[in-house]
Amino acid sequence: MELVEEVYRLTEDFPKEEIYGLTSQMRRCAVSIPSNIAEGKMRGTDNEFHRFLSIAFGSAAELETQILLSQRLPGTRHLESAKTIDLLSEILRMINALTS
Repeated sequence: MELVEEVYRLTEDFPKEEIYGLTSQMRRCAVSIPSNIAEGKMRGTDNEFHRFLSIAFGSAAELETQILLSQRLPGTRHLESAKTIDLLSEILRMINALTS
């Protein structure tokens, strides 16, 4: 959930024309990660949990791509995203450990 908060903080400074584009997409991906982990855990079976971890991992990979993209675009490249990337890397490692 800390990652979600950080993504919201980062995207607050995105250009207003990105509100329905990159801002919205990044926020949805970030929210999707803990949401899928929680849903999978509450399903009650290891298979379901692993399936939802896989979905969460996919959302994290999408978010990573979007952050990297934001680092290349003129309206967002000046924003500091190091903390977001660090948190996301930690989440990816944790999900990977849970699925191993």
